[in-house]
Amino acid sequence: MPPRVGAPRYVASPVPGVQYAPVETTSIDFFDSPTDTNTTGFGEAPGGWQPPLVPGLVILAHPEPARVGEEAPLADLARSATARLSRREPGFLPPSSEVAPRPLDDSALSRRPLLFVRGPGRGEITLRRHESPTPIVAGGQPIETERTFTAEEIGRGVVLVLAGRIALLLQPLPLAPPRPAPGYGLIGHSPAILRLRREIQAASLLEVPVLVRGETGTGKELVSRAVHDALPRRGPYLAVNLGALVPALAAAELFGATRGAYTGADRARDGYFRRADGGTLFLDEIGEAPLEVQVMLLRTLETGKVQAVGGVEEKQVDVRVIAATDADLEAAIAAGRFRSALMHRLAGYEIRVPPLRERRDDIARLLFHFLREESRALGDSLAEAAAASPWPPAPEVARLAEHDWPGNVRELKNVARRLAVLRHVEGPVDPGPLLDQLLRSPAAAGQPQAARPAEDGGAPPAGRHRPGSAVGRGELLEALEKHAWRPGPAAKELGLSRPALYRLIESHPDLHLATELGEDELRGALEKHGSIEAAARALKVSPQGLKRRWSALTGPPPTSGD
Repeated sequence: MPPRVGAPRYVASPVPGVQYAPVETTSIDFFDSPTDTNTTGFGEAPGGWQPPLVPGLVILAHPEPARVGEEAPLADLARSATARLSRREPGFLPPSSEVAPRPLDDSALSRRPLLFVRGPGRGEITLRRHESPTPIVAGGQPIETERTFTAEEIGRGVVLVLAGRIALLLQPLPLAPPRPAPGYGLIGHSPAILRLRREIQAASLLEVPVLVRGETGTGKELVSRAVHDALPRRGPYLAVNLGALVPALAAAELFGATRGAYTGADRARDGYFRRADGGTLFLDEIGEAPLEVQVMLLRTLETGKVQAVGGVEEKQVDVRVIAATDADLEAAIAAGRFRSALMHRLAGYEIRVPPLRERRDDIARLLFHFLREESRALGDSLAEAAAASPWPPAPEVARLAEHDWPGNVRELKNVARRLAVLRHVEGPVDPGPLLDQLLRSPAAAGQPQAARPAEDGGAPPAGRHRPGSAVGRGELLEALEKHAWRPGPAAKELGLSRPALYRLIESHPDLHLATELGEDELRGALEKHGSIEAAARALKVSPQGLKRRWSALTGPPPTSGD
């Protein structure tokens, strides 16, 4: 039952039998509302109660693939305190689990913690390196001392990579576990997918048509099937793609036809509505229905009767209609291509399927689910492969989590299939070049010259970036040395984004980032070379990065002698 208005809310305990003391709502509400974080999908179904949202961490990549998707709400931040991140804290739990929480527990991470503190603005969070030597990258860029993330960035999801081995997503999480709901075959546990499950449950209780809306590849047919499976009725489930029907025969396909009703009709035939009697008819791509078919659909929805093409008799049918579209029906109505009365009749209950970019914490859950499926089909074991070497590497999983996925879940499944084949054929090789190819934007895909240097050897046109796979190790070293190991100018000359440049540096056997240097190594280089700039040249790192690293470890850097 939802708490009474004004009653104290309790923090859900991760350990059975342990319950925290009640705290006032105002002390744990880090975000006032979903709009504070610019995040879609954190709302509750009508009449429901939304637990307070607090910053939290979700595991995107871990040497143990089974831990992907575990969560850790940072409740301390909501109480205006500091949250710590290290090898030993915080504890992570699988969603809706009652097992004891587990830390990240990886030897590559330091026991000395990174610190999350409340930022200067509302909903902001500052991540400080403090005394931790653990290398950390946020959004593809190393954090030397600290970085503040806005509420908007946290709402979208900030991808963090620790020591190149673990990837986390910083985002709002419900402080209390959500009310349980059936899974309906949907993979994921993001707030957006939890809301979608509740909407499926609500739609199954109503005997009205359902309109499922969402971008291409989001899984609208899966949602339709879930609504049918949740219904009390147990009739057939039939699906028809209206966009694939020949317009001249669309009415006959849906409503049936008498013998001789059209050329080639050598016998009477039942349409989809008659065959789905007692069950569900899924009308995919409803926005593609011809206008004359829309008129017939509207009449059938209003009367519950169908009239075969060429016939005069109407027959009663009992069909639950679920329609789906990725089209802008409102724009189609304004243009005269779709009937407004039909849209309102179809939308007895409307379900919006969120795009993958609005459920960013589910990207890794889906990725590893698909990898397991594809690996099994190839006769491989993902767990055995990961035991030898975590794969895909955390920086590449982070890269996938930062991608906006215009093709949504369908696109991600295709990428997972290609990765599984790569792992099967070549072993745990660097998947970066393959991902450079697969994740290229549609605009870049239509401009092949953007994927390689200009013919004169210069950088590609402004606004376009080369894939990292197009840059050789010698070219990388030459550009970095030319620009005194400063990443900005080097990336510009090479035609790379900064995150791509950092990935190349991390994968190069002779290079490293300033954040990976220890205090003894820094002191030795400074004593030998006499200045930050000279030490940076010898260590092959950015002078500015070296200064920040020195400040983080020991305090203000020594005055340059150059």
